[in-house]
Amino acid sequence: MPRMLDVSDAVRAEIGDEEADRLLTGASAPGSYDCTSCRTPGDSEQERTSTVLFVGDETAVLAFAHAGCLPSQVVQVTEEQLQGAVRSIGGQAAPQAPEQSHRTTPEPAEPAVLGVTSGLVLIEGELHPALVVEPTGPIARPGATGGGDDFLPLLIEQGFMPVTALESVPPVLHGWSVLLAVGQLHAVLQPGPHGSQPVAWWQAHQPLQVTDSWRAAANKHQQVLMFAAPVGSIGRQPREDLLRDALDKAAANGRLVAAALPLAGT
Repeated sequence: MPRMLDVSDAVRAEIGDEEADRLLTGASAPGSYDCTSCRTPGDSEQERTSTVLFVGDETAVLAFAHAGCLPSQVVQVTEEQLQGAVRSIGGQAAPQAPEQSHRTTPEPAEPAVLGVTSGLVLIEGELHPALVVEPTGPIARPGATGGGDDFLPLLIEQGFMPVTALESVPPVLHGWSVLLAVGQLHAVLQPGPHGSQPVAWWQAHQPLQVTDSWRAAANKHQQVLMFAAPVGSIGRQPREDLLRDALDKAAANGRLVAAALPLAGT
């Protein structure tokens, strides 16, 4: 039976016309599935469904989502992430993309170890899911000599906005996104070079668990607030109230930038 599938041009280009047509006719697409976004059941025979292709270095896994949750798209991840986590999406049979010669995902733009903490932040009376990024050491501009810390200037050049107080939600930074799959945090994605597919700016060595309340807030807002501060500004805070205090102090000291990043999944 034909399926109510959305197959984007980008997904079709990866899997080929023949496989895309097989999906649309129902020959290789499951009728029922677990949405890779909201994790609730879906039925491609009864409701519009998006094809979401997770692409690693050499292989790819096709997942399915309610069209209202996610558009059909290609999401680039590392091979380790693909093998370690995305393969568990719903236990669905997933056609591989055609063989590609050694896909490579560029390293994050800043060659430093980035600490990432998740938490809920109260802004204008509403809880928002947030990621707080703080390097373990100073970050110099690529090619620079003589030390210094250019972490915030580099992010401002990418479109992040300086924050002096956490009084309003920062503007959306289009082209960047937060990748969540199977209820876990996988990566922060940035635009690829020359308009290509997004690549990982930061990626978890192992997918990070987030709380149910954090994930529910992310589903509600369909975006995550990312705050970034130089080394020594935030620290590892064991509670969300202490994390908020540290964010407020960093903002007051002119050591915080932020942006709202859309979800690439949930």
